[in-house]
This record gives sequence, structure tokens and C-alpha cells, in this order.
Amino acid sequence: MDGLNTLLLLYGGALVFLMHGGFAMLEAGAIRSKNAMNILLQTVLDASCSALMWYFVGFAFAFGIGEKPNKFIGNAMFALDGIDTHFTGSGQGKWIDWFFQWAFAATAVTIPAGAVAERFNFNAYLGYSMFIGGWVYPVIAHWVWCVEGWLGYGVVKPFINAGMIDFAGSGVIHMTGGLAGLIGAIMVGPRLGRFDADGKPVDMPGHSAILVVLGTVLLWFGWYGFNPASVLLINSSVYAIVCGRAAVCTTLAGAAGGVACLIFGFARHRGWDLVGLCNGILCGFVAVTACPHVIYPWAAIICGLVAGLWFEFLCWLLLKLKIDDPLSAGPMHFGCGMWGVFFTGLMARQQYIMEYYVHAPSAAGELAKPYPWGAFYKGYNADGELVASDGKLLASQIVGILVIIGWVIGMMVPFFGIFKIFGMLRIPPEEEEMGLDRSKHGGSAYNGAAGNTLGGLTTSPGTDVMRNSSPSSKVLPVTA
Repeated sequence: MDGLNTLLLLYGGALVFLMHGGFAMLEAGAIRSKNAMNILLQTVLDASCSALMWYFVGFAFAFGIGEKPNKFIGNAMFALDGIDTHFTGSGQGKWIDWFFQWAFAATAVTIPAGAVAERFNFNAYLGYSMFIGGWVYPVIAHWVWCVEGWLGYGVVKPFINAGMIDFAGSGVIHMTGGLAGLIGAIMVGPRLGRFDADGKPVDMPGHSAILVVLGTVLLWFGWYGFNPASVLLINSSVYAIVCGRAAVCTTLAGAAGGVACLIFGFARHRGWDLVGLCNGILCGFVAVTACPHVIYPWAAIICGLVAGLWFEFLCWLLLKLKIDDPLSAGPMHFGCGMWGVFFTGLMARQQYIMEYYVHAPSAAGELAKPYPWGAFYKGYNADGELVASDGKLLASQIVGILVIIGWVIGMMVPFFGIFKIFGMLRIPPEEEEMGLDRSKHGGSAYNGAAGNTLGGLTTSPGTDVMRNSSPSSKVLPVTA
């Protein structure tokens, strides 16, 4: 059975890593072609930097349990020292746990790239890539996913005898990465020309809808490693059922989110918006990632539908606040991740929770009510009586949202602030106008392709169109 469990995590980790290809295509297609090479470089760099940081300190901070464990941070297995004798997440001495959990950490690291695209200083990007992967994310992962943490459902001493359910990371990964990117977008400021003299937004759509769709499909495919494989073990029929339910609910939430955004876009603009459909699909996936194993399929559809509409509202709000997030990474990952964590507190079914979790006793020696469940259901108390929810799970979910927000803000605002004080957060205006590919990376992502001619200069495909023309139809641009 160990071989089967290892195969699950190897398969799941590989699929999650493949999502970097999806992020790369989505982000490259959703920005102007003059910056495509830069965003591709950042995506691959995230995987490399996060792997090194995860090896040296990240995995230890997240899952290390030393002789004197604590609830705040891990304190063993630095550089994988002593891994053979330590609990690694799914068992003792499981090397595959490092690989699987690194793939998740790399995802949290790469999410902010889209929010600060096209104007962020590469040195600052390298710095925060390592900072998130080695410190910000691992601490949150320890709180929620390590058995010695304080916030997770089923830990040794659960918060208020309940704990937070975040199956695959709507909060731990998506809220963390999305909020970090949103903070970066606010502090670095909007792209040149994003808002006119009156403060009204100017469309800056991406240069390739083909890459956006390819990226979306790759991310959809990778999400079947993200969610179903997060069961961690598949050596029993019960775990197999949980894994299958996670796959079903993931699919339905993404589909519902896509349809919601498509219809909403048509109602606003009388045009079928391809990019809106892609965004909605990803919003549904982000939201349901907290709970696909403990909700009904019809609840997953509701989760995805609301996530898509919530995303549209947040995108509108950012534009009103003159915050430029080219890929809407903040609304998608932070906003929809927050909704998914909250939704779990409403709709998690007790029977499904009991199939997966071993709800450990509190410090007092027993739980007042075992297996807390969603606020919208009835469940069984310790005496076997069918009663209404006591709200402890919902309270834990809300506390989880608040502490993640507080931790990320507390870490990332000073971090970005230091770079801003020294003038290292944003590239100079002339380099931004030229494009990061030519100013920083010595060429274009489209070298050898037939370019456009503008003022006697040959540019990358689509550059002049994206900079000087409005969309040909009334559909939502990538940046809306």
C-alpha cells in the first residue's frame, strides 16, 4: 500500500507542477507581447527558487516536528536532515511528501506574478519569490496542515475544539499568494497609461487569447492533482471515495464559475467573452479547493457560481480604487479563496468530514461536540442526538481568514516597503515603455516572427495593437 500512496502523491505533485505551464501560458497571453519573456522567466524562476527555499527551510518550517514542537512554526528537518525518523505529513520518513508539498508551495509563490506584471523590478521579484517560499507560506501551512499546528481541523489541539478545514489550500495557498500579489500591485502602482487623466481605466488587453485558453486548460488539468490527490492516502476504499468526490466537486465548481462569468459578461456587453469564461473557471476551482471532499456536488455548483460573480465585483472594485492588477490575481486567488474558506464553514457535511478526518481531542481530554460541521446543516452531537450546528467550524473558518490576512499584510507590506524606499520596486518609465523583454532580457519572446511596423521600427506581434487600439468588440478585456 505504501507504493500506491507514493504513486498518488507522485502523480498529484507532477500535475500540480504542470500548472506552472498553465500559469506561464495564461500570464504571457494576458499581458502585452513586449513583456512576455519576462513573465515566462519569472514563472520558471519561481519553481527553481521555491525548490531551494523549500529544501533549506520551507519544509522544516511547515512540517518539521522537533523534540519541542510548537504551534507557530516547524523546527526540524532543515535541508531534510533526519527525514527518515520524522513524520513528514503522510507518514514517517516519506520523501515523496517533500516533493508533493513543494509543488503546492511553488504555486503560492507564482500566483503574485500576474498582479505585478509589466512594471515590477526583477530584483524585487526574485526577493519576494524566495521570501514567500521560505517564510510567509510555510508558517501558514504549519498552522493549518501540520498536526502540531494550532488552526487546522484534526490537529493535536484544535482551535476552539474544532479547527479550520482547508483541504488543498483556498486559504493557505490562494489567499496567501493572491493577497501578496495585491499588496505588490498597490505598492508598485498602475502601469503607465492604465488610467487616463480623469482616472478612468484604459483597456490594456493581452496579446494572445490562444495562450490564455491553453493556460486555462493546463490549469484545469493540473487541478486534478491539486484537489483529489490532497487526500494524501489512497490505501482504503473510504479514501478512494473521498478522492473521487473531490474530483467531481472540483469539476462542477469550475464549470459553474465559468458559465456564471460568461453569462454575466454577456448581460453587460452583449458579447460572449472568452477571457471571462476562462477567468470564471479558475475562480470556481480556487473557491472549491477548500472543501471538495466534504460538500455535496450541488453545493460545489453554488460555490463556483458565487465565486464567479464575486470575482466580477472585486475586479470592478479594484478599477474604482485605481489598482492595476493585469491578471486579476488578487480578486481571483485572494477574493475567491476567501469565499471558498467561508463557504466551507456553511456547507461542510458532518458525514463526509468523518470519512476523512480524525478529529483529535482537545487539551481537556475530550471534545464537547465531535466533528463540528457546516452551519447550514444539522449533525450529531456526542450523545448521538441530531442537533443544529454550534457554529464552531464557521468561527474557525472566519478566524482562519483573518489570521492569514493579518500575517500576509504584516510580512509583505514591510518587505515591499523596503524595496520601495530604496527605489528598487519598479522599473524606470523609459524601460517600462520599451518593454521588459528588450530592456531587461535582451530581446523578444517572438524573435524570428513577423513583427508589426510602427514608426519605422519592427515590434513584436501585437505590441502596437495592444498599446494603441481598443478592443474590436464590447467584451471584458483580460484586465477587467
